[in-house]
Amino acid sequence: MMQELHFNAENKKGERIDRFISECISDKSRSYIQKLIKDGMVSVNGKKVKANYKLDDQDEITVIIPELEIPDILPENIPLDILYEDEDVLVVNKPKGMVVHPAPGHYTGTLVNALMYHCKDQLSGINGVSRPGIVHRIDMDTTGSLLVCKNDQAHHILAEQLKNHTITRRYEAIVHGNLKEDTGTICASIGRHPIDRKKMSVKSPYGKPAVTHYTVLHRFGNYTHIACELETGRTHQIRVHMSSIGHPILGDQVYGPVKSPFHLQGQTLHARILGFCHPSTGEYIEVDAPLPKYFQELLMKL
Repeated sequence: MMQELHFNAENKKGERIDRFISECISDKSRSYIQKLIKDGMVSVNGKKVKANYKLDDQDEITVIIPELEIPDILPENIPLDILYEDEDVLVVNKPKGMVVHPAPGHYTGTLVNALMYHCKDQLSGINGVSRPGIVHRIDMDTTGSLLVCKNDQAHHILAEQLKNHTITRRYEAIVHGNLKEDTGTICASIGRHPIDRKKMSVKSPYGKPAVTHYTVLHRFGNYTHIACELETGRTHQIRVHMSSIGHPILGDQVYGPVKSPFHLQGQTLHARILGFCHPSTGEYIEVDAPLPKYFQELLMKL
């Protein structure tokens, strides 16, 4: 569906319009915004402008985002590690390297393709044809528990639990350095990085509140094994928060050192515990996704 968005440039005098819009629409890249401007989808006070247009305080900006053409998403017979399943929900243990839902560059081999084969037509449709059943996401190289809904009623109820921060989401990670405290809480808003649009940052002027609690499990001198519990669920939250306090996640080449003494595929981050109130019975269900083999072997090395 085509979207029409409106913004006011108050207190943004002199800022380039492409940068301003990419900060306002955090899920779109700056190059995408520049293409919209080139295609005449952006107007200021009713007139088309160029990407280098400098804003005035009273400018009224209109952005048209055209409907995205998505190829047919097809079921694929990909094995799933199912931790819990009933007629309303299932919890899968997502492997490293698997994308959760189709997106440009990843229209096959995703968790959604596998779910469509396993569940047939029993997946909620609230998030559209490319994200059936998906209530929340974890990164491609993050492993562990992911909650999936089989019908719209379950989806509505569990989405509300997510919104109210009543779903338990406990992760395990290995971070660089030796944390000073045994426990801690990071309260720092997260938004799109002001320069690198592929990254998130605690220094974004448009950040949303984010809270992460951490507990030290084991200390290994130069590395620390921790548990993290999320109050909020911002994009890359644990990765950004731990990096912001000087303890990036081991293997995270986006928010940590590019080089690692271990041969890793992405960050050592695992969604271990997922707890929720069942949408039909109200019973509290908690699922434990065991640490993947690579994570266990790395702990033994350390």
